[in-house]
Amino acid sequence: MAENKTKPTQVSVAEFIEAVPNAQRREDAKRVCAMMERLSGYPPVMWGPSIVGFGSYHYRYQSGREGDAARIGFSPRSTSLVLYLADGYKGKEAQLARLGKHKTGVSCLYINKLSDADETVLEEMVRDSLAYMDEKYPRSD
Repeated sequence: MAENKTKPTQVSVAEFIEAVPNAQRREDAKRVCAMMERLSGYPPVMWGPSIVGFGSYHYRYQSGREGDAARIGFSPRSTSLVLYLADGYKGKEAQLARLGKHKTGVSCLYINKLSDADETVLEEMVRDSLAYMDEKYPRSD
Protein backbone atom coordinates (compact mmCIF):
# COMPACT_ATOMS: atom_id res chain seq x y z
CA MET A 1 0.00 0.00 0.00
CA ALA A 2 1.29 3.49 -0.86
CA GLU A 3 2.69 5.55 1.97
CA ASN A 4 1.19 8.97 2.72
CA LYS A 5 3.62 11.65 1.49
CA THR A 6 2.12 14.45 3.57
CA LYS A 7 3.66 14.00 7.01
CA PRO A 8 4.74 16.35 9.78
CA THR A 9 8.23 17.76 9.29
CA GLN A 10 10.70 19.75 11.38
CA VAL A 11 10.67 22.69 8.93
CA SER A 12 10.02 26.05 10.61
CA VAL A 13 6.50 27.35 9.91
CA ALA A 14 7.66 30.95 10.46
CA GLU A 15 10.49 30.54 7.93
CA PHE A 16 8.12 28.88 5.44
CA ILE A 17 5.64 31.75 5.71
CA GLU A 18 8.39 34.40 5.51
CA ALA A 19 9.54 32.81 2.25
CA VAL A 20 6.13 33.24 0.55
CA PRO A 21 6.96 35.52 -2.40
CA ASN A 22 3.62 37.36 -2.62
CA ALA A 23 3.53 39.98 0.18
CA GLN A 24 -0.29 39.96 0.47
CA ARG A 25 -0.43 36.16 0.62
CA ARG A 26 2.39 36.15 3.20
CA GLU A 27 0.49 38.57 5.48
CA ASP A 28 -2.75 36.62 4.99
CA ALA A 29 -0.91 33.40 5.89
CA LYS A 30 0.36 34.97 9.11
CA ARG A 31 -3.19 35.98 10.08
CA VAL A 32 -4.72 32.60 9.22
CA CYS A 33 -1.90 30.82 11.07
CA ALA A 34 -2.51 32.87 14.22
CA MET A 35 -6.29 32.33 13.98
CA MET A 36 -6.03 28.56 13.48
CA GLU A 37 -3.54 28.23 16.33
CA ARG A 38 -5.79 30.25 18.65
CA LEU A 39 -8.96 28.35 17.75
CA SER A 40 -7.44 24.85 17.64
CA GLY A 41 -5.11 25.10 20.62
CA TYR A 42 -2.43 23.33 18.58
CA PRO A 43 0.88 24.81 17.45
CA PRO A 44 1.42 25.09 13.69
CA VAL A 45 3.44 22.26 12.11
CA MET A 46 4.61 21.85 8.52
CA TRP A 47 3.00 18.85 6.84
CA GLY A 48 5.05 18.07 3.78
CA PRO A 49 6.68 20.96 1.96
CA SER A 50 3.73 23.36 1.74
CA ILE A 51 0.89 22.69 4.22
CA VAL A 52 0.70 24.25 7.67
CA GLY A 53 -1.35 21.93 9.87
CA PHE A 54 -2.80 22.04 13.37
CA GLY A 55 -3.28 18.88 15.39
CA SER A 56 -3.62 15.45 13.82
CA TYR A 57 -5.95 12.50 13.56
CA HIS A 58 -5.69 8.92 12.41
CA TYR A 59 -8.01 7.75 9.64
CA ARG A 60 -8.78 4.30 8.29
CA TYR A 61 -10.80 3.77 5.11
CA GLN A 62 -12.90 0.70 4.37
CA SER A 63 -10.32 -0.18 1.71
CA GLY A 64 -7.79 -0.68 4.50
CA ARG A 65 -5.76 2.44 3.69
CA GLU A 66 -4.92 4.38 6.80
CA GLY A 67 -2.73 7.24 7.88
CA ASP A 68 -2.46 10.50 9.76
CA ALA A 69 -3.45 13.97 8.66
CA ALA A 70 -3.76 17.46 10.11
CA ARG A 71 -7.12 18.26 11.75
CA ILE A 72 -7.17 21.62 9.93
CA GLY A 73 -4.61 23.49 7.91
CA PHE A 74 -3.79 25.92 5.16
CA SER A 75 -1.32 26.55 2.38
CA PRO A 76 -0.34 29.90 0.84
CA ARG A 77 -0.24 28.73 -2.80
CA SER A 78 0.83 30.94 -5.68
CA THR A 79 -2.74 31.47 -6.97
CA SER A 80 -4.71 31.49 -3.69
CA LEU A 81 -4.75 30.84 0.01
CA VAL A 82 -6.06 27.29 0.49
CA LEU A 83 -7.71 26.29 3.77
CA TYR A 84 -8.18 22.61 4.58
CA LEU A 85 -11.36 22.19 6.61
CA ALA A 86 -13.60 19.21 7.31
CA ASP A 87 -16.29 18.43 4.79
CA GLY A 88 -19.76 17.41 5.86
CA TYR A 89 -20.43 19.39 9.01
CA LYS A 90 -23.90 20.87 9.44
CA GLY A 91 -24.30 24.48 8.32
CA LYS A 92 -21.25 24.65 6.05
CA GLU A 93 -23.23 25.59 2.93
CA ALA A 94 -24.93 28.48 4.74
CA GLN A 95 -21.55 29.70 5.97
CA LEU A 96 -20.11 29.53 2.45
CA ALA A 97 -23.03 31.65 1.22
CA ARG A 98 -22.07 34.36 3.76
CA LEU A 99 -18.30 34.06 3.39
CA GLY A 100 -17.64 36.28 0.41
CA LYS A 101 -15.55 35.62 -2.68
CA HIS A 102 -14.18 32.05 -2.68
CA LYS A 103 -14.03 28.73 -4.51
CA THR A 104 -14.32 25.25 -3.02
CA GLY A 105 -13.10 21.71 -3.50
CA VAL A 106 -14.12 18.70 -1.38
CA SER A 107 -12.24 19.75 1.75
CA CYS A 108 -10.53 22.82 0.29
CA LEU A 109 -11.53 26.45 0.52
CA TYR A 110 -9.75 28.75 -1.93
CA ILE A 111 -9.53 32.46 -1.12
CA ASN A 112 -7.59 34.84 -3.34
CA LYS A 113 -6.98 37.31 -0.52
CA LEU A 114 -8.29 37.39 3.03
CA SER A 115 -9.95 40.78 2.48
CA ASP A 116 -12.30 39.03 -0.02
CA ALA A 117 -13.79 36.98 2.83
CA ASP A 118 -15.72 37.78 5.99
CA GLU A 119 -13.22 36.78 8.68
CA THR A 120 -15.97 36.33 11.27
CA VAL A 121 -17.58 33.68 9.04
CA LEU A 122 -14.17 32.14 8.38
CA GLU A 123 -13.61 31.80 12.14
CA GLU A 124 -17.04 30.14 12.48
CA MET A 125 -16.06 27.69 9.76
CA VAL A 126 -12.76 26.82 11.47
CA ARG A 127 -14.53 26.33 14.83
CA ASP A 128 -17.26 24.16 13.29
CA SER A 129 -14.72 22.14 11.30
CA LEU A 130 -12.74 21.48 14.49
CA ALA A 131 -15.89 20.51 16.40
CA TYR A 132 -16.85 18.10 13.62
CA MET A 133 -13.36 16.59 13.64
CA ASP A 134 -13.48 16.24 17.44
CA GLU A 135 -16.77 14.37 17.12
CA LYS A 136 -15.69 12.13 14.25
CA TYR A 137 -12.09 11.64 15.43
CA PRO A 138 -11.94 12.31 19.19
CA ARG A 139 -8.80 14.04 20.39
CA SER A 140 -6.31 11.81 22.16
CA ASP A 141 -4.08 14.56 23.56
